[in-house]
Amino acid sequence: MAAQLRIYVPPHPLVKHWLAVARDADTPSPLFRSAMEELGRWLTYEAIREWLPTIDTTVNTPLGPCAATFINPDVPTMIVPILRAGLGLMPGIQALLPLASVYHVGFVRDEETLEASCYLNKLPGSLDPQTRVIISEPMLATGGTIMAMMAELTSRGIDPAAVRVISILASPPALQKLAEAYPTLTVYAAAIDEVVNEKGFIVPGLGDAGDRTFGT
Repeated sequence: MAAQLRIYVPPHPLVKHWLAVARDADTPSPLFRSAMEELGRWLTYEAIREWLPTIDTTVNTPLGPCAATFINPDVPTMIVPILRAGLGLMPGIQALLPLASVYHVGFVRDEETLEASCYLNKLPGSLDPQTRVIISEPMLATGGTIMAMMAELTSRGIDPAAVRVISILASPPALQKLAEAYPTLTVYAAAIDEVVNEKGFIVPGLGDAGDRTFGT
């Protein structure tokens, strides 16, 4: 694709393992939730590498002073889980970013048109432009939901370059839309599946992530 969207699929064996667990149709809901949590954890670990601003200072160890580096507390960090499936990744994400603010946004997709519409938006009216944002969205299939989410963030002053999307599976159609509209965005996914079927599901995929997470 012409635009320079950055999509990373970490080759970590734990990412591959938990993706396999999540894909398996015989995985029960409690174990599927564990897979979602672990994928959220390891994909976020990769996503925040060299992304969170840091400050250099000095601390005193029991034996004397020592150079130290901390995450800069003056740069806001926020997590936006897209309801409801995005909640499945949250325990792993929050384990790494416990101080990040969380703003919930809910989208529902029309099963006929596959268009996404927002039914819940807890984002503030404006955001600090330097805010680092992680979007929790397990499936990037048709791309409609993530595009709507990005529109909400950018309209509130967020720079797409400061956004990381944490997703289990992504598809070429969704990535193409994002690349054309937000070329500085970065996506971290466990895999890219080539096919999106007529119902808007990624194939081979892993089914409905929300249904499998919550057992409904």
